[in-house]
Amino acid sequence: MDIDSQGSSDGAIPLPYYTLSTANSPRDWQLMPRIDENNATGDAKLMDRFIKLVDELDNRVEKLRKDAIALQEKKDYLSMSMDLLKNNDMLSNLEEYEREEISCYIQRVGSRLGTVELNVKTMRNTAQEECLHQVNVLIDSLIASSDAVISRQRCQMFLNACEGTHEVIPGSSRDTVPLHIDKKFESSLLGCTLDDQKTIKKRLYALITYLNKQTITD
Repeated sequence: MDIDSQGSSDGAIPLPYYTLSTANSPRDWQLMPRIDENNATGDAKLMDRFIKLVDELDNRVEKLRKDAIALQEKKDYLSMSMDLLKNNDMLSNLEEYEREEISCYIQRVGSRLGTVELNVKTMRNTAQEECLHQVNVLIDSLIASSDAVISRQRCQMFLNACEGTHEVIPGSSRDTVPLHIDKKFESSLLGCTLDDQKTIKKRLYALITYLNKQTITD
């Protein structure tokens, strides 16, 4: 992405604009409006124009963060898919040289994925960092497990912790049934930031979808 700026000699305040290297640039990346001091009739009016411009920049920054987070989730999903494939128990049905070939292929794809670097920071304190680490360790244990049935059951318990402690019975507006929840996972989850909790929930949905398909196939 190239960054350029537009000069001015008429007293206006120029702002940077962005041009993408691709031919089909998104409409969002257009020249931002400039503040023309010659047309400002007072400090208050100029202040309002600055605030409006910063508001627009704030909206674009938020959209950029959301787009980056969506890309990060896609990268995490691809990484998780490769980890699940590496631990698939059906690999044992292959000859040793075939397993080695598949392993090398997965490693090459993983190396290419590693060239994509995304970093959207979420503000966390020390306790939140530790809780997130504990959650990731628990989820990674599901991915590394060779027993798809047990992994699916535990993953569902993790998801239940994300959803709540009770499930409404279909067709009833009052009766509920208790959900089986992994208390250790729930404790760590509640210590995470709200943004991290949303990401964890999406990751678990993707994981259990895969595990359900694998269990049915097996």
